[in-house]
Amino acid sequence: MDIVIASLSSKSYNQTMSLRIADREFKSRLIVGTGKYRSFQEMKRCHELSGTDFVTLAVRRVNLTDRSKESLLDYIDREKIAILPNTAACFTADEAIRTARLAREVGLSNWIKLEVIGDQKTLFPDNEGLLEATRVLVKEGFVVLPYTNDDLVNALKLIDAGAAAVMPLAAPIGSGLGIQNEANLRILREMITTVPLIVDAGVGTASDAARAMELGADGVLMNTAIAQAEDPEKMALAMKLGVEAGRLAYEAGRMEKKLYASASSPLQGVVR
Repeated sequence: MDIVIASLSSKSYNQTMSLRIADREFKSRLIVGTGKYRSFQEMKRCHELSGTDFVTLAVRRVNLTDRSKESLLDYIDREKIAILPNTAACFTADEAIRTARLAREVGLSNWIKLEVIGDQKTLFPDNEGLLEATRVLVKEGFVVLPYTNDDLVNALKLIDAGAAAVMPLAAPIGSGLGIQNEANLRILREMITTVPLIVDAGVGTASDAARAMELGADGVLMNTAIAQAEDPEKMALAMKLGVEAGRLAYEAGRMEKKLYASASSPLQGVVR
């Protein structure tokens, strides 16, 4: 990576790796979660190694009231890392809206990763409820980043409703299956031009993250892939490098695929 940075100007490299959402610019295109780690200390080390400056946490699963007890919030440097509350475990639009309002009231953020789950087993989004909650929260001044499926039509409806980004799944949450439908992500990338496209859920390893970025995603959000790795700290670093490599490859533009061989060295002038 040092070689890459040396060959690019620092300014150019930073622009390549930065991600703008709404009115904020983040230095990293990797958004990381806060759940499933073996300890808060491990979570903190993984955040540092991942290079992220934007982490998401489930409002309904964090201690927000009793400050005498240990909380994961104690292990996030909020001067360096922005918090993105999420509405995980909400199964109706009303639940998600109330949870977002709570996050803002306790001072977490007016940014919200909006989840309205439609099915307990697959954790697939409820499109109708997601759209309803997006409309309400945008009107109330929230910056809404909805977790959705890889459906172009619904993504465009969310953007029309005021979503600041769309976050399609690559595979079911926590599955680690990697990207299951590249065609849909390609279509989303081609058709969505006004807000960031962030792949959310299903990434299992660094090559999945790199592939998402090579397909043109503006960013990747993950949690389980790092937290449940055999060595979470090494995986956090691997994910950082995977996202960066994928973005560089996307901007570089890959070579054309060909059916037949093409010699790396010219054949003209070869003595036979």
